Amino acid sequence: MTLQSTYQGVFPVAPTPFTEAGALDIASQKRCIDFMIDAGSDGICILANFSEQFLLSDDERELLTRTVLEHVAGRVPVIVATSHFSTSVCMERSRRAQAMGAAMVLVAPPYHRATFRATEPDILSFYARLSDALDIPIMVQDATASGEVLSASFLMELVTAIERVAYVKIETAGAALKLRELMRLGGKAIQGPWVGEEAVTLVSDFEAGATGSMTGAAYPDGMRAIVDAWRTGDREKAVALSRLWLPLLSYENRQTGLLGAKALMKEGGVIACEAPRHPTPLIDPESRKGLIETASRLDPLVLRWGR
Repeated sequence: MTLQSTYQGVFPVAPTPFTEAGALDIASQKRCIDFMIDAGSDGICILANFSEQFLLSDDERELLTRTVLEHVAGRVPVIVATSHFSTSVCMERSRRAQAMGAAMVLVAPPYHRATFRATEPDILSFYARLSDALDIPIMVQDATASGEVLSASFLMELVTAIERVAYVKIETAGAALKLRELMRLGGKAIQGPWVGEEAVTLVSDFEAGATGSMTGAAYPDGMRAIVDAWRTGDREKAVALSRLWLPLLSYENRQTGLLGAKALMKEGGVIACEAPRHPTPLIDPESRKGLIETASRLDPLVLRWGR
């Protein structure tokens, strides 16, 4: 594979704004993307779990992919999540994303609900067929949410055996431990060892070898400050900034989940409506109040951008 630019840094997962009636809000989606770029995102990921991708139809996925990529217009790289249990469906989703200008695709191993799983040989074949269909990099999503356990040794097998598997995103408990094991097994072969989980363990993950993070969408400015300090070798500043932002990171990670970014964006005038799509319940009022209070102490751009 001819390697494209190595993508690093802060790539928040964009939420998908809906109207009160549950329809896509395209105007708010574009404003959301503009805010995320203005707030310092190195790139953006769309249609991941924090985008409520599991509540979108195929036609809506197509519309959102095209809308976001056309609106970004090359300002930052965009990663498109294209996971599906079916190899052929995932390949088609990924080809379409590539044709529209995606920089990379984020793909979990095949799974469906709690019990439908693929064997390691079938997972290897799944990513190999996907690689053959694409010209852009593939990021393997190693997430607790899938219920699929991908060992460090198997992840390294995917990276070394399959041409376009160049990135891995570790979002499991003990991410730093797994990253260190990947580095021990030859992690330099991985173009991008990444993490997620709203960046709650960002500094320890970067110390273990991570070079990129899919953070929460509402405060890329805060996350960039931490990562920029790390990039310049100022570990103490990165640690201090991480401690400063940790209460908000923890609030989103443990209290509000995917609803947190929408609440903060609505509060700051970025999007028109923060409602999720049914059957996801509305954010608890007390949790929302605590989230806004916690964020207000940090004065993030999200609370000022649309005012």
